[in-house]
Amino acid sequence: MEPQKKHCFYLLLTLMILPIYASTALGLGGKRGGGVLVGGWQPIKNITEPHVKEIGEYAVKEYNKESKSQLTFVSVVKGETQVVAGINYRLIVATRDGALAKNYQAVVWEKVWEHFRNLTSFTPVKA
Repeated sequence: MEPQKKHCFYLLLTLMILPIYASTALGLGGKRGGGVLVGGWQPIKNITEPHVKEIGEYAVKEYNKESKSQLTFVSVVKGETQVVAGINYRLIVATRDGALAKNYQAVVWEKVWEHFRNLTSFTPVKA
């Protein structure tokens, strides 16, 4: 196989396998067969995972930039992921605004292989 074709083959193979690998590495998987349900939301088993915390911190930081707020990230309370063209993270994040504590639902779309993240929504969670 020509070096250029070989390179393209490995790149395509990596792009096809990466979302499955990433979701498996985060402890995700379907309840019935242990596999990943593409397109379905799956609970994050370990919300204290450093990458999950990083996504939560990113969501609060981006929200602050967009809304001129000064929320402080406290923790990830709950989370789910969805395998798409990348991974969507739907997290409940605990924040502080001075003395006021409030939870928000943040959705972040990430494509690790492109070093891409985007905050797609950030809404208050009713108590």
